[in-house]
Amino acid sequence: MPIDNLARSDVVTASIDESVHELAAMMHDEAVGSIVITDDGPVGIVTDRDLTMQVLGEQADPDELMAEDVMSDGLQTIEHDAGFYEATELMSEHGIRRLPVTDADGALHGIITADDLNELLAEEHQALAKVIQAQRPPY
Repeated sequence: MPIDNLARSDVVTASIDESVHELAAMMHDEAVGSIVITDDGPVGIVTDRDLTMQVLGEQADPDELMAEDVMSDGLQTIEHDAGFYEATELMSEHGIRRLPVTDADGALHGIITADDLNELLAEEHQALAKVIQAQRPPY
């Protein structure tokens, strides 16, 4: 199944010079745990954990920090026509839970999360369980 069928298209984005205060407010207002940082395409991601660890955990002054100060280095993305297994491999290999989805030109197209993939797997397991139950002989 192509990632394009699973990805959320309503990605919350911000620029590299967005303040961490604004990032936290955006996460709260949009009820999301991450914001993709863009600068002519996706360049980073800031998660609620990044804010906790890099601002609160290090007792940094949030008035002096911008998105580029706390965003994850080495952003991993996946093209919209890639498959489910490629997404799970990338997440596993890099220890990440969120993958921005891009088009062939590298423009942001959506986002896929580990939660999205787990939800798909749960639905598939439920469908398989129904098949097994329907074919099980009575005891």
